[in-house]
Amino acid sequence: MKAGWKSIIATALLATLASVAATWVSATWIMREREPPSLHSIIHHELDLDADQKQRLDAIEDRFAGRRQALQAEVRAANQELAAAIAASDGDTPQVQAAVDHFHSAMGELQKATISHVFEMRSVMTPAQAEVFDRRIVEVLRQDAG
Repeated sequence: MKAGWKSIIATALLATLASVAATWVSATWIMREREPPSLHSIIHHELDLDADQKQRLDAIEDRFAGRRQALQAEVRAANQELAAAIAASDGDTPQVQAAVDHFHSAMGELQKATISHVFEMRSVMTPAQAEVFDRRIVEVLRQDAG
């Protein structure tokens, strides 16, 4: 009789593990499918770029990569500053508001630089490519807005 219970428990455990694994795989797949395409993916996989365009776009992307990292670091620093101001305060103090302003400024600079980068890349494209690019960018932004 003990062997019977062991088999039932082993089967239940295996079924549970299989269920958890299947759920995790499904959730991972669904999230990946719902994730909007990256700017890089749109440019390099959805547009028919010639060799010169690829080279020019690679140079633009390389140049922006360093700028983006610096801007993202500033956003993270502003976020840390905000966290510290909140932790040190007992309410909505001038220090908290200054940290909020710093965070908004850093985020704004990142957004402005990213938009400038998008238009710089667009300038390398043919009118037909730019039309596809614009449509896809608008779709991604609308998707992200909910």
